[in-house]
Amino acid sequence: MTVDVPQLVAQAREGRPRAVARLISLVEGASPQLREVMAALAPLAGNAYVVGLTGSPGVGKSTSTSALVTAYRKAGKRVGVLAVDPSSPFSGGALLGDRVRMSEHSSDPGVYIRSMATRGHLGGLAWAAPQAIRVLDGAGCDVILVETVGVGQSEVEIASQADTSVVLLAPGMGDGIQAAKAGILEIGDVYVVNKADRDGADATARELNHMLGLGEARGPADWRPPIVKTVAARAQGIDEVVEALEKHRAWMEEHGVLAARRAARAAHEIETIAVTALRSRIGGLGGDTRLGALAERVVAGATDPYAAADELLSQLTGS
Repeated sequence: MTVDVPQLVAQAREGRPRAVARLISLVEGASPQLREVMAALAPLAGNAYVVGLTGSPGVGKSTSTSALVTAYRKAGKRVGVLAVDPSSPFSGGALLGDRVRMSEHSSDPGVYIRSMATRGHLGGLAWAAPQAIRVLDGAGCDVILVETVGVGQSEVEIASQADTSVVLLAPGMGDGIQAAKAGILEIGDVYVVNKADRDGADATARELNHMLGLGEARGPADWRPPIVKTVAARAQGIDEVVEALEKHRAWMEEHGVLAARRAARAAHEIETIAVTALRSRIGGLGGDTRLGALAERVVAGATDPYAAADELLSQLTGS
């Protein structure tokens, strides 16, 4: 069933949650109208500040996200939240439903919260997350908070999708060791030690500060990620997190980093769309005589798989 895309976009700009939901559903379902949706949103997007939150399960990502929503709403900001959850093995939908933990904002017209399933996509994000971010941006959100799955140190894709990446840790969870593993220290722009009322919070912050000091050398003008201690369940330290985020945003704007990150994000999105389209075309070649002929030549030793792949790509793209 086709929908009136211009009307949906106009309604989304007015803050109607049902219109935003329909647009994101078109994204998740890879609708034939997805190109029309993206074309309509293109001149409207590019204004939202995208903040990614990641960390191990149990560190309080959803609680921290909810507290940040409250802080930004007090500042008069319109907020969008994408809570990326693991997929249900039965329905393929979002398994945890982090919206339950942010129910206090459900009646606020200035907040839109959406759970998205990874559907097997690795890296901590759903495959449709970049386009969903674009929908929320085009719908007029000032701040977009993206909460990742957070199933381990491999979930670092958020660094390529957010303007600022926040890494959450908690004392007593072995997060000091986790932070030392590849990826975590490289992606954080702001580090948050949540549940700071527990024993070991100061030690966790000191250990993290030491590890950051052992990282790559930074010049006087380079950004040094701050470490903020919070108790998100009581909103303690959340204002300091917002302050750190705003300082990082100002630093990025001053040094041209924000524009560079957004350009890199767009380039990655373009590449992903192109590769997906090409993979779809190749996937439909199961009974194609060209693929079969190339396979026979590889088996016969007349050519190698790389040369055959180059020839197939040349035939598909006409280059």
